[in-house]
Amino acid sequence: MIYITSDLHFGHDKDFMYAPRGFKDIEEADSAIVDNWNSIVNDEDDIYVLGDVMLNDDENGIRRWNQLKGSKYVIIGNHDSAARIMLLKECPNTEVLGHADVIKYDGFSFYLSHYPTITSSFEYNARLKLGLINLCGHTHTNDRFVDESKGRIYHCELDCHDNKPVSIDEIISDLISKNQSYRANDNKEKT
Repeated sequence: MIYITSDLHFGHDKDFMYAPRGFKDIEEADSAIVDNWNSIVNDEDDIYVLGDVMLNDDENGIRRWNQLKGSKYVIIGNHDSAARIMLLKECPNTEVLGHADVIKYDGFSFYLSHYPTITSSFEYNARLKLGLINLCGHTHTNDRFVDESKGRIYHCELDCHDNKPVSIDEIISDLISKNQSYRANDNKEKT
């Protein structure tokens, strides 16, 4: 299975980071992220992390990172410094892909980036498989579709997925449901 997530922020000991996610401190947040991840992801799964793996406490960040199951692919985020990237490259089951990458799955094409990126226009009646869909993080929104008016953009950060990675199948299901609701509303307006 393929999973996507973003903005782990291991070691980021600031109230504005862990409190909105429902935690009392960074230790509780980091532990919950590891537990949530490992309850979903298996060693044979691929998981793409769309940036911001850790901040401030790199030693703790790498320790937590190495506790995570799966083959991990990292897209570089704004907090992924050159030193942190070097640390990640030395970790087992980890590959740093750069600032963006494209994956294809079940006829869909996904542009993976840390930042929300306009990859195609949002046309309500367009078939989802015809466009390039951006999967991103960065903004710490709890709304997966916050940027939908700008294009086919779907947010994968922990903040909008109950502090858990999201499967690519769930992403596709969300996108199909959203597209169907737009088509239904579009048809109502035409009648």
